[in-house]
Parts: sequence; structure tokens; C-alpha cells
Amino acid sequence: MIKKIKRYPELADPQLRPRYSGIATFFRLPLAEQAAGVDIGIIGVPFDGGVTNRTGARHGPRGVREQSTLIRRFNQATGVGPFDLVAVADLGDAWLEQPYELVGALNEIQAFFAQVHAAGTVPLSVGGDHSISLPILRAIAQDGPVGMVHIDAHCDTGDDYLGSRFHHGAPFRRAVEEGLLDPARVIQIGIRGSVNHPDMWKFSHDAGMRVVYMEEFTDKGWRWAAEEARRIVGTGRTYLSFDIDSLDPVYAPGTGTPEAGGLTMVEAQRLVRALAGIDFIGGDVVEVSPPFDSSGLTAQNAATILFESLCILAPAAAKRKGTAAAPG
Repeated sequence: MIKKIKRYPELADPQLRPRYSGIATFFRLPLAEQAAGVDIGIIGVPFDGGVTNRTGARHGPRGVREQSTLIRRFNQATGVGPFDLVAVADLGDAWLEQPYELVGALNEIQAFFAQVHAAGTVPLSVGGDHSISLPILRAIAQDGPVGMVHIDAHCDTGDDYLGSRFHHGAPFRRAVEEGLLDPARVIQIGIRGSVNHPDMWKFSHDAGMRVVYMEEFTDKGWRWAAEEARRIVGTGRTYLSFDIDSLDPVYAPGTGTPEAGGLTMVEAQRLVRALAGIDFIGGDVVEVSPPFDSSGLTAQNAATILFESLCILAPAAAKRKGTAAAPG
């Protein structure tokens, strides 16, 4: 049945209704089955076939959808109202018919995002494990390599692991090898934790990526890191990838590979906000594993970072369209 609104006509907008009501979609947005007419599509990718240890990220999109219903329409800190700048919709899930065959699964994800890209829609995705970034980049960087701001505890530029070259610890090595990323325009922020080899992230350094270890970030701060990111990526097309394990486990216990000593939520929010003005053509928030966090804290913080990401992708999309941007 359709409820008839009697006293408050503004409640015709589902985003203004009580946040505990309705069917959960990303930010209480309309659920669209077609990308046509959508400037930014928020997409779930419920896949964790590339995980090397703790699974559960396949449940990430559902968890983040639920927690995103807490988010309101405007970013109080920056003044950006992303839903007023461009047409934003929940495009559902890039669910897989054959999730247990890794290479084929990544091909399915690529095919989904190729349709999104062909419609002229900017994808903002929720994983799923970090292996999903590779097929997304295959779809949206087909016209030439892009830069990337990558916020993570790990560089994810490993190689073969137990017989696979496409696990969640290797997507960005593969992306460089396939000509999807320009390594000279890639910055990786927040890297930390123990490793099995002192040259674990040798590929990142040898390829020319700017690696900001957590010690440097802590010493110099989020404002410096944002300026360094701007310097590295320049004015070209850029992808934003945020692994929730970049946060300290006190803020994100529900993830597959937690590492102590990470970013605080305030640092993460201010870092992402300070990236406004970069020409972002897509982004993702990955590695949320609700089974490891019964409180919902990790998904809530992921939804918050997703909104902060939307608030910098929307002005970039509006600028490319030639429409006016909001203050901030």
C-alpha cells in the first residue's frame, strides 16, 4: 500500500522521511535499474572471492546501505549538497552469477561497469573486497590510464598468492601492468602493518607510485597529505579508492585485514574533504565485513566516508557537465 501524506508535503521526498522507515537504499535514494539519466550511480559489489584471510565483505553493501540511511542531505562541514548538484541513484548490486570462479567473476563485474560507463554514469561503489577495483578500472579507464588517490593500510601491489594473481592484495599491480593506472599519478596513503618480506611493496616504489607510510602521515598530517595528493594526481582524470582498513581498528573492526595504528575518522573525513576539486571519475569504499562487527560501527563509518566521497565526486561531475557547483 502507498501511504497518503496529509500534513507534511515535503515528505514526498523519501530522504526527508523518518530515517528508520522505508526499504534501505544507499542514502535513501531511488533504486534505479538503468543507468541512463543518472550522473552518479552508487553500486554495491557483494563479492569477496579475492580475500586471502577473513571473509565476509560480500555482506558489505547490505550493511553500508542500512547505515547510510542515517545520512542526511547536506555536508555541514563543506556546504555541499550532492543530491542537488547531480542526479544520484542507487543502481543496485553488481551481483555475480558465478562468484566462485575468480577470473570469471572479475569479468562479470567489468561487464556490469562497462554498461554504467557507456551510459555516462560515474560509479561510486561499495565492496566487496579490494579485488573489485581492478574490473571497475578496466571498465572506466579503457580510454587511457588514470591517476588514483588510494587510502589504505596496504599498497595492494602484490603478485601471485597461492596460485592467484587477482586477489585483493594485487589489484593495483595488475592495473598498472594493464595500462589502467599511471603510476606516476598514484598516491597511496596510510600504509602500515607487519609484512612477510621487507620489500613487500617494492612494485609500488619501482613503478613510481608515491607511498605515504602511516608514520609520515602522522608526522605531517592530513592537510599535508591532501596537498601531496593534489601534487601527484594533478589535473587529470583520477580514481578514489578507500579501503576501510585504512582506519584504525577502533573505528573499523569489521574488516578482513585490520592493522593497528591507523587513521582516525576525523583525519579520514578531513583528508577526503580536502581532495575537493580533483577531477574524480569514480570511486569505491571496500573491505567492510559486517560479520566481524556486530555493532555496525564499521558500516556506519564506511557510509560516512561514502558520503564524503560523494560530496567531492558530485562537484567534479557537475563541473564536467557545465552546471554550477555548490559552495564548499
